[in-house]
Amino acid sequence: MYYFDNAATTAQKPEAVAQAVYEGLHSGLYGNPSRGAHGYSLRAYSSVLKAKELVKKLFHGTNDYDVAFTHNSTAALNMVLKGLIHTGDHILTTTWEHNAVLRPLYQLEAAGASIDFVSSDAVTGALHYNEFEEKLRPATKIVVCNHASNVTGNVLDLARIKAFCHAHDLMLVVDISQTAGAYPVDVSDGIITAVCFTGHKSLYGPGGTGGICIRKDAVITPLITGGDGVHSFEHEQPAVIPGVFEAGTANVAGIMGLAAGVNTILEHSVDKAVAHQQELASIFIPAIRAIPNITCYGDYNSPHVGVYALNIRNAESAVVSDILWNDYEMATRPGFHCAPLMHQQLHTETQGIVRFSFSSFTTTTDVHAAVQALQQIASRA
Repeated sequence: MYYFDNAATTAQKPEAVAQAVYEGLHSGLYGNPSRGAHGYSLRAYSSVLKAKELVKKLFHGTNDYDVAFTHNSTAALNMVLKGLIHTGDHILTTTWEHNAVLRPLYQLEAAGASIDFVSSDAVTGALHYNEFEEKLRPATKIVVCNHASNVTGNVLDLARIKAFCHAHDLMLVVDISQTAGAYPVDVSDGIITAVCFTGHKSLYGPGGTGGICIRKDAVITPLITGGDGVHSFEHEQPAVIPGVFEAGTANVAGIMGLAAGVNTILEHSVDKAVAHQQELASIFIPAIRAIPNITCYGDYNSPHVGVYALNIRNAESAVVSDILWNDYEMATRPGFHCAPLMHQQLHTETQGIVRFSFSSFTTTTDVHAAVQALQQIASRA
């Protein structure tokens, strides 16, 4: 079998991840962090703090940043966006965005905020960067961007966006669901307000893990309130970061597994992960672009993560993915990928797209097999 759905979740994980989760659950040594002064609680708290330091190291976070864990990037984005944006604020975002960004923003719009979208090219999906300046308003408060499209794999020119935000004194929130662990993320210059990540993709952590790396001076309205283990007599959730995001009990075993995944990436380096994806791309992209009846979507002359979108003539993407699974035992993702505006820009809102996405566990042999399968299917189209 071949697994090409890593942009949804990585099925293959480092052995250390499973061992760390097992240790957290099986050893009987990890209690509730920040909920006691005994060894069980302190051991759990120490494990969570260690995980936070590993995440900060991966993203080059300085002392101006802290980390909070959530159960995925969707939760992280909801907490950050609804905590930062208020009635009257203007938001600049893009047509690359996942519904984890779009739906919170639409809720905020209904509550009195306003939104403008930077559009994308209809063929490559590349952003029209000039529109950031064109759509800037006096009320603009924040830019929200997807670091890499989960449809096309295109990577944002983040340096350009940082310069824009710095010049206009804007906050910047970046969805790094597709790049964390797979492409360099660097917050060390302090311009980014927050990055929101998920654990179960290229960080190789368990499902149900993720979080936020955010500036400590960000002023946040809490989305979820409850026990923090310390300020029990206060009526409101303490607004200090990271506690403002951390009501309730942490997923200690999951966080330990995530820490093991991040540590593996740090040991092998993100640069090696990028180089591996480039090697796979050097086989896959020229081969599929040469196949008659296949349409490819993406900007292959600019930075890219291991996500590739295609269609075979007018065939429904779900039909193609079913053939790939049933006839070739290849797991791919058809449909709309929770990114409706991207599909409208690419004019695939009816057909969807077939998405192949690779990980560090994907081999060149796997990629050659995928090319051969697509050649055979396209020849029958």
